[in-house]
Amino acid sequence: MSNLDISQSQTSNNANQIDNYEVTPLNTEGIGAGKETTYVNSMWTTHWAYFNEHPELKSAIIMKAIWNVGKGYTCDAMTKVILDHITGWGKDTFDDILFNMEIVRRVGRDAFAEVVREDNEDPLSPLLNIKVLDPSSIRIHMNDKGILDHYEQISKLGSKMQIRKFKPWQIFHLSNNRLADQIHGISDIESLDKTLLAELESFTDTKKLMHTQAKPFIIFKMKTDDTTKINDFVTKVGTCRNNGDDLFIPDDENLLSYEVIQINPSQFILAWRQDIRNRFYRALGLPQVIFGQAQATETGGKMEYYAHEQVFEHDQRFLEKQIWQQLGLKIDLIPPQSLMEALGTDETKDHQNALTMQPNDITAGVGK
Repeated sequence: MSNLDISQSQTSNNANQIDNYEVTPLNTEGIGAGKETTYVNSMWTTHWAYFNEHPELKSAIIMKAIWNVGKGYTCDAMTKVILDHITGWGKDTFDDILFNMEIVRRVGRDAFAEVVREDNEDPLSPLLNIKVLDPSSIRIHMNDKGILDHYEQISKLGSKMQIRKFKPWQIFHLSNNRLADQIHGISDIESLDKTLLAELESFTDTKKLMHTQAKPFIIFKMKTDDTTKINDFVTKVGTCRNNGDDLFIPDDENLLSYEVIQINPSQFILAWRQDIRNRFYRALGLPQVIFGQAQATETGGKMEYYAHEQVFEHDQRFLEKQIWQQLGLKIDLIPPQSLMEALGTDETKDHQNALTMQPNDITAGVGK
C-alpha cells in the first residue's frame, strides 16, 4: 500500500474562475452640448420582442394595464361627448387608446399619440381624435435649456425619408417612470433583461428534461459489430418508439442488453423557474394573488393585495393628471376593488373569535 503525504495537497484558485458581479456605471440621457438634443427609441424592437416572446411577462404587463385603466372612467357630460367621439385609427374608443398607451409606455419607455384638433395650430381648439403612433418613429427634440421643443415623426417610404413635425401640444406623450433629467422614460423590461434571459434558458433546459422523461435515452448494447445488423436494429427500434409499438426479439442475453437513462428534474430547478416567474410580478408591482399564485393564507393574500392598492392609485393619478395637462380633459379612473372594508371585517372577526382569558383562569387552585 502506497504512502500518500497529505501535506502535498493543493488548493484551487476560485478567485480567477468566478467573476465578481459589478454594476456598470450609467449616466442619464439628458440634454447634451449644443442648441438641441434629440432622442429616438432604438430599443423598441428589442423590448417589443421580449414582450411578445415571454408569456409571463406579457401577461403581467397586460394585467397591470387592466388594473390601472380596465374599469373605465367617470367624467362630466361634456367631456363624455368629446371622448365618445374619439375613434383612433377608425375603430378605437378612448378606453382602447388609453389601454394601448399604458402597455406601450411600460414596454417601450414612452407612448405617443397624435392629437387632432379642429385647428391644429391652437392647443385650445376642440379635440377631434387621438391616433396612437409607433414609438420608434418619434424623435424628441429638446432645447439647450432642457425644455421640450418639438417632436418629429420619421417614416421611410422607399428611398425617401419623410419627416412630419409636431408642436408639443400636438402629441399626447406618456412616459414610464421618467427620472432625473432623462429625455425619455424607462421601460419596465430594462431591469428584467437578465431575468428574461434566465427564464428563457430555464424553460429550454426544463423542456429538454421533460422530453427526456417522456422519451428516455436508452443505451442498447449489441453483441455484434456488423453494421448491417446494427442499422437494421436501429431502424426497427426507431419505428417502434415513434409508433408506440412493441418489439419482439430472441431471448438471448448474449445477443442484446440495454440500459435506460432516467433524468429526474431537481426540485431546485423547478423552484428556480418559479422564482424567475415571480420576479416579473414583483418588478411590475403586481400582487400575485390576482393570478391565483400567492403562496399565502387568505389574510396574507388580502394584505398583499391591499399593500398594492397604493401602487394602482399612483399609476391612475399619473394618467389622470397627464390627460388633464396635455388634453385639457378631466376624468377619474375607476380604481380596482378595495379590500379595506374586508380587512376591517376580518379584524372584527378576529377580535370576536379571539381567545379571551380572565384573571381567575390562571389562578392556581384546586381542581373541581
